[in-house]
Amino acid sequence: MTDSDDEQRQRWIAQTLERLSHSQFRAKFVLSDKDRAYARSKGKAVIDRHAHEMLRDRVGAAEPKNDGRQTPWRGHPVFTAQHATATCCRGCIEKWHHIAQGRALTDDEIDRLSNLVMAWIERDLIHHPVQ
Repeated sequence: MTDSDDEQRQRWIAQTLERLSHSQFRAKFVLSDKDRAYARSKGKAVIDRHAHEMLRDRVGAAEPKNDGRQTPWRGHPVFTAQHATATCCRGCIEKWHHIAQGRALTDDEIDRLSNLVMAWIERDLIHHPVQ
């Protein structure tokens, strides 16, 4: 990835998080203390791997099982972040990220959505420092 690609990715993430912040529903999400502790103990690399796996397994297929109900509301920092970033089901992904339903997500799309989830988690961790 070139510096230009990384700058574009960072700009897209910032713009998307800003857009999501204007949704009363999306803006209400925060990590629980337990999820913050878990994310900090596991580290960025492990949580990033979990984000990729969960996105691929839960919303990556053309027709995910139980679409619209497949992402739990809590239990892992990635689950909360998926709801906050509208990456929780294919309907939300289509509405907010303009990725059509009915086809599998590409590796690039999974990477992009995972980067967004990770940015949201990192922002939550920064806004809620360890006491």
